[in-house]
Amino acid sequence: MTPVVRREEVDPGPLRAQGPRVAVLVSLNFPGMTEHVAGLVRSFTRTALESLAEAGARHTLIDTSDHAALDDPARTAAGHDGLLLLGGGDADPALYGLTGPAPNSYGVDRRADDHSIAAIRAAVAAGRPVLGICRGSQLINLAYGGTLIPDLEDYHLHHGPPGAPLFLDEKVTVLPGTRLSGLVSGPRLTVRSGHHQAVAEVGEGLTVAARADDGVIEAVEHPAHWLVGVQWHPEDPAGSATHRREIFTALTTACARGPR
Repeated sequence: MTPVVRREEVDPGPLRAQGPRVAVLVSLNFPGMTEHVAGLVRSFTRTALESLAEAGARHTLIDTSDHAALDDPARTAAGHDGLLLLGGGDADPALYGLTGPAPNSYGVDRRADDHSIAAIRAAVAAGRPVLGICRGSQLINLAYGGTLIPDLEDYHLHHGPPGAPLFLDEKVTVLPGTRLSGLVSGPRLTVRSGHHQAVAEVGEGLTVAARADDGVIEAVEHPAHWLVGVQWHPEDPAGSATHRREIFTALTTACARGPR
């Protein structure tokens, strides 16, 4: 039986009466989901929403796998103070020029991709801050015409081997002078990673903000907009609570400033 992640399992409801409101996009269910992955979706999504509340923000959870309930992305951007895109399945490889499926691909949902990319563009046009995590970071790059590495051949720094836990600790270097460098404490971070794809060609107007020790791009950002994508998972409960607070507080602070 295919597992199902229900909204009430991940959304703790309104935790705050005040504070900036963040639209949180995540596909709670996607093709090929296993019970293990469903457990990760439940844990990571709930941690993200609770972290927003701890940072002083309210949230609206938008399940991009519920196609019938999706609102107009421009209206979503205009009605919220910021946008957060969480991890999940792979983006449709046709979005970056592949004519067939990517190796080891899973969870492809083109309607969720298209909605999320439109929401990114609408939020930027409205001057709202945007943070993308893992899949969300890749969608930011695709929204600006970039491409992805379909499958990392040398994956040992980025996810566990077959039969081992998917997520592992990874060292990344944050580039000096980037927006990201002002959000986190120090240029060397130990982060939680579990990804088989990554940014290849950086989208037009974006810059690299962090790299792994093998050179793989681990974060992108836009120098003129509060638009940051990180390939790792600050919302992994097994990761650094300090780093998680830094990232979610930075997003909340940017949202509280209003459109720019």
